Amino acid sequence: IMSSSMIVPVIDVQANNFKELSIEDRYKAICHAARTRSILSLGFACYKKLDNKADSTYLVQVYNLTLLCSEEYIIEPQSVQFLVQHGFDFNKQYAEGIPYYKGNDKGGDAHGVNMHSLFIELLRANKPLVVHNGLIDMVFLYQCFYAHLPERLGTFISDLSQMFPSGIYDTKYATEYELRFTASYLEYAYKKCKLENSKTIAGGGNGSHLFIEFCKYTGNMQSYIDYRPCLDNQNQHGALNICVQFSAYGWCPNGSQCTMSHDTNLIIQHDEKTREDKRKKRKRKNKNKASQGPSEICSSPQGKKSHFEEASLDQAVPISEPAVSEHQEETASSEPTDAANAFEPGKTASKNGNEKSQPEAPSEAPDRPKEKKVEGGTHRAGFDAFMTGYIFAYARNLTKNTEEPSTAPLVPACLNKLFLSGKSVPLHVAKSTFSKSSKAHVHKMDYVWGKSTAVKPEGTA
Repeated sequence: IMSSSMIVPVIDVQANNFKELSIEDRYKAICHAARTRSILSLGFACYKKLDNKADSTYLVQVYNLTLLCSEEYIIEPQSVQFLVQHGFDFNKQYAEGIPYYKGNDKGGDAHGVNMHSLFIELLRANKPLVVHNGLIDMVFLYQCFYAHLPERLGTFISDLSQMFPSGIYDTKYATEYELRFTASYLEYAYKKCKLENSKTIAGGGNGSHLFIEFCKYTGNMQSYIDYRPCLDNQNQHGALNICVQFSAYGWCPNGSQCTMSHDTNLIIQHDEKTREDKRKKRKRKNKNKASQGPSEICSSPQGKKSHFEEASLDQAVPISEPAVSEHQEETASSEPTDAANAFEPGKTASKNGNEKSQPEAPSEAPDRPKEKKVEGGTHRAGFDAFMTGYIFAYARNLTKNTEEPSTAPLVPACLNKLFLSGKSVPLHVAKSTFSKSSKAHVHKMDYVWGKSTAVKPEGTA
């Protein structure tokens, strides 16, 4: 029988591209970090689309969980210093942190409803999961709240594809390859999305806009709420003395000691001005040539590199992006603060009867003691989760097709693609015919979907 012809793509791996194409070593390094370090705080933001509202309106609930690993773990002095600069309260963590054990379920766990149980409920909800630069997040979540990590990347990816059948979305990948912003670190991407959304609302265009509503908390719930103000970008005049390293990657080795500005609003303002100057220059050039040039699009992330090289700096700074820029506490030498997002277009994360919908929170929160200003200002796991969800909702609003079925992927081009720093291609979360799921995962899946009554604890008969 003669079969139809086909073209078979074969990846040619040589010495010059081996490191780019192989990420097995990177996975092993992250696994080592996850086994020896711990998650200090975990952020969740649950987004529910309100179908009875105009445009794209979401009801959002944000949670910040302070955690305390019950096992020994490594923490480096530079990690502690970084977290303190960003407002992390170690006294609160050790006094009030939610205890948990890492790896497989432990026998004799007296903590009752623990983090493992919470993670199982998140899996059972079967909602799309949204992360930002999420490979490290996923490895730490797996090790800390699910089971011992498998030794091979292929097995890990196979497990993830079954754990989150509704898909995983990485907003860093979406920011770089869909939104194509000048920079893609979390705070920049969030404020850029917020700015662009505000422009479309102010302009009164016919396009769909993004609106956010929060629950109204009453009674004792009010004492648990930490209000985080999100002010609109304010134009600032005069010299723009921004830190080029932080501008490009959201990270600076000098931290709060840097003499240049780390103000993301100022950085975005500078990028907007640079883009407009280039547009005007190109327009004049085309006019002089009496020819029509290509249409203007937002600069790719690599556009920061030339800006980097042209800048006059007091210190040498690397051209390449750090392995993890926006969450320094997630690197292999520091403590992770996760920004995972349960993006739930169909239901809220809470059914508490004393909560009801209201428009976006007012800018003035209840009176509270003034806190010391910290580097970055908004860096906290719960708020990181909110920003991640906002970026995704914005990207979804730009790419949605009104005729697509409800079961279609939310942002098809970004489905199950995790951003890989320094790589030109993402990590695809899909089960391979050459990789089997881990035994611990198979057992957990039976428990998650009710095929067995309990997960056999480690160390019990």
